Amino acid sequence: MKRIRELCLCWIWVSVDKTVSTLTAIWDLMYETFDISSALVVAPLRVAKYTWYDEVRKWDHLNELTVSVICGTAAQRKAAVEAEADVHIINRENLPWLMENYPGLRYDMIVYDELSSFKNSQAKRFKAAMYYTLRADRVVGLTGTPASNGYMDLFGEYKVIDKGERLGRFITKYRNDYFSPDKTNGHIVYSYRLRDGAEKAIQERISDITVSMQAKDYLKMPECLYIKNYVEMSDKEAKIYKQMKRDLIIPLEGDEEITAQSAAALSNKLIQMANGAVYTDEGGVQTIHDHKLEALADIVEQQNGKPLLVAYWYKHDLARIKKYLSENAGVEPVCIDSEDAIRSWNEGKVLVGLIHPASAGHGLNLQSGGSTLCWFGLTWSLELYQQTNARLYRQGQKETTVITHIITKGTMDEAVMQALEQKDTTQNVLINSVRAEIKND
Repeated sequence: MKRIRELCLCWIWVSVDKTVSTLTAIWDLMYETFDISSALVVAPLRVAKYTWYDEVRKWDHLNELTVSVICGTAAQRKAAVEAEADVHIINRENLPWLMENYPGLRYDMIVYDELSSFKNSQAKRFKAAMYYTLRADRVVGLTGTPASNGYMDLFGEYKVIDKGERLGRFITKYRNDYFSPDKTNGHIVYSYRLRDGAEKAIQERISDITVSMQAKDYLKMPECLYIKNYVEMSDKEAKIYKQMKRDLIIPLEGDEEITAQSAAALSNKLIQMANGAVYTDEGGVQTIHDHKLEALADIVEQQNGKPLLVAYWYKHDLARIKKYLSENAGVEPVCIDSEDAIRSWNEGKVLVGLIHPASAGHGLNLQSGGSTLCWFGLTWSLELYQQTNARLYRQGQKETTVITHIITKGTMDEAVMQALEQKDTTQNVLINSVRAEIKND
């Protein structure tokens, strides 16, 4: 009998609870229709360790599912793999380890949570994922940000699910079929743009296995407000900023300097300067201005005792925020980087919480603790930006969510904000094109 394969890629907006929905589907396939007897969930580390496991314990109808989390030391992972369980959960970094140590292991169903992290088809995790995809009867991909950097991201994501049936087996052919060189320098191509008609063609190719759901379409969500709070450097501070931009170097007292060896390094330095401080070549920190800190203190005061979540990017931002708010606002900020801190935040015991988008962008449910987020420093990554916003603006949020961006005028902040907005537009067009026709009863 020919083996039947069922594939699905779900673009489920980050505020929709995709975890319990997927677990319910697994339960149904195991205990109602008896179509599968084993499942593997691959997720980011924190999500793998806590979120999936906690959801099984939270819902009565999932209590029959037995779960084993393959994380920790090699001995702990070995014990977890060999434990009898309906669902094995593993963080994506350990997937190559699983393939190398248990090459004969096969799962009836594979779920890739945050599928966008598999867009690099050359990465070890991608190759390990393909190994398990080829052996599974059912493969599901979950992501709320399928194309955070444009349609080029889709190649790896769909190949993990369908082995290249829709967008091809090789990235070069996919690029040649649907894209043209955009920014170039001689024979070097820095970026690509979609060919005429390529957008529609890609959408048609992937539509048969793609389901898209956004919270606003299926949930009664409170309003989400996006605010830009501008600050401005003095003439002296702006002169230093422009000097760095023009000369790629700023001499400091003594032998210290601030230099940039490439366009990427310069962008990084300029974003730091927009935030108010920058790393020197020797690893020190040179303060440029405190305007963002002053604006943040004003926002804390305007909260009138309501909790505020603050997203920062650089370590010197973290240190400066904690010191400034302690000395000038009488507030002791708390880093939301542990289970105890998360619990305290959700219980309303934290007035100002600090999070880094790269470590808190996935899997944290913080909506119970507050509804206001402030971006002290921005990120170029649309995925991290949207995922961080969704820590508050998600299912279960009962109040209007306010997301404020502190932006320094005339700096890279404005370019980053514009880039995030443009990427968001591209991604929304893509998501809307394959939106599921699901009717609410």
